[in-house]
Amino acid sequence: MSGIHINDIEAAINYWREAQPSPDGVMLPAPTRALAEVYALLVFYHESEADADSMPEDALQAWLQWYDTTPDTPCIAICSTSQGDAVCKGCGRTDQEVQNWPVMSAFEKRQTWRRITLHGDAWRFNRYAERAVENRAAPQG
Repeated sequence: MSGIHINDIEAAINYWREAQPSPDGVMLPAPTRALAEVYALLVFYHESEADADSMPEDALQAWLQWYDTTPDTPCIAICSTSQGDAVCKGCGRTDQEVQNWPVMSAFEKRQTWRRITLHGDAWRFNRYAERAVENRAAPQG
């Protein structure tokens, strides 16, 4: 099963709401409506992922079009896996994810993005936070 997390469905809905606003404030354009139906079913059934293999084609295509607007890779050009680390300090991906990234599906990539974002300890996520803490600790003078 290729899962699409509910947060990605919501992000895609918000993308389409901005890209194609409702003409009258009531009717939803087709991509937003298709994704909203999937989102509603996830909420109703208390599920966190939609099965991409059984998703309605119009919703899947709307999600894939949104996906094409997202960054392709979490890489920040500081790859510690090339130095032997099992997990890259720069982006948070495993060495296998780094190596296989070009052939991974959109769904696998988004699952990786979700995992590294939730984990949040790669330099991509904490570099500026650490600097802010250092600046607060430094004497002002």
